[in-house]
Amino acid sequence: MASNRHLGRIITLQTLYEEDFRLGSGDKNFDLDEVMNRNIERYQEMVEDKDFIRRLVQGVSKSSKELDKKLQPIAGKWPIDQIARMDRIVLRIGLYELENESDVPPKVVINEAVELAKSFGGENSSKFINGVLGTFLKQNESKKQIKKNTK
Repeated sequence: MASNRHLGRIITLQTLYEEDFRLGSGDKNFDLDEVMNRNIERYQEMVEDKDFIRRLVQGVSKSSKELDKKLQPIAGKWPIDQIARMDRIVLRIGLYELENESDVPPKVVINEAVELAKSFGGENSSKFINGVLGTFLKQNESKKQIKKNTK
């Protein structure tokens, strides 16, 4: 199942990359479900957990602005819209998983995001992704600990 999920993340990344590119180019005919289904179909023989892909694609797509607002304070000096498209999408997927996929350990989510960055991003993408998602995880764990101590 783990490698199947890795492929699912790759399909998610492909779909969200196409969405970002086409919408950014003003494509008014873009249909997220059509693209997602085409990409899933392309790997039909190897993909078992299609619901995982659909949850990620639809969740990240619907909440991209909220994800960007959470990422901006921890992305350092880089405005979100100036981060390379591939890195920005990997960060969104990772953050969405950290917040919404409780069955996946946080360190696995970050490792998977780093692997996507190594495969599809630039030379320093994996370090950047690891730093941003790692910082988010530490901050989130600190907030949870504070809430736990105040109860």
